[in-house]
Amino acid sequence: MDDRMNEAEDESLAAETYRLLLADILSARLAGGSVVQQRRLASQHAVSRSPMRHALSRLEGEGLLVRNDKGVLCVRIITLKDYLDSLSMRMLLEPSAAAAAVLNIPAEKVSVLSAALDGIEADPDPDPEIVWQFDDALHMSLANGSGNSFMAATIGEMRRYTTIFERQMAVVRAKPGVAEHRAILAALSARNPEAARQAMVRHLDAVRQGVLANY
Repeated sequence: MDDRMNEAEDESLAAETYRLLLADILSARLAGGSVVQQRRLASQHAVSRSPMRHALSRLEGEGLLVRNDKGVLCVRIITLKDYLDSLSMRMLLEPSAAAAAVLNIPAEKVSVLSAALDGIEADPDPDPEIVWQFDDALHMSLANGSGNSFMAATIGEMRRYTTIFERQMAVVRAKPGVAEHRAILAALSARNPEAARQAMVRHLDAVRQGVLANY
C-alpha cells in the first residue's frame, strides 16, 4: 500500500512539475535556446531531481525541448516558419471546430467568456496574463467543444507553438483581437455555425497579418 501511495505521489509531482515547466516555456520565462539546467530548475521549483527528470523527458518527447549539436538539452526555438506552419494548421482546423462547437458549448460557458472579454476591454491596461488566459480559454473551449478529440489535440499542440512565438515578440498588442473575439462569441450566442466559422477565419487571418507586420 505504501509503495502504491508513493508511486501515486511521484506521478502527481511529476505531472505538476511538467505543468510548471510548460507554463514557463509558453510564457517565455524559459526562452527559446535556453540551456536546461536540471539541478537549477529542481531547486527553483522545490522538487527532487526524479520528478524534474520525468517532466523534462515528457517535454522533450513533445518537441518543446531539443538537443543541440553538443547533445545539451535546450528549449526549442520557434522560428517564423514554425509559427506560420502552425498557424496554417490552425486555420485549417479552428474554423471547423468553431462551427461544430456552436451546438455543443453551453450558454453558461459563453456568458463566462463574454464577461471575461468585457473585463479586458474595460481595463485600460489589462494584465497580459489575464489576456492570454482568456485567449486560451476561448480557443480551447471551441476546440474541445468540437466533439472531435483528435482535432482538439492538434489545435492544442499548434497553439503551443504560436503562443510561444507571439509571447516572445518585442511588439505585442495590449488587447489583441477584442473585436474579433467579440464576433466569435456573438456567433456562439446566436447558435450560428457559419458565422462562427467565418469569424474564426477573420480572427486567425488578422493574427497572421499582425505578426507579419510587427516581425
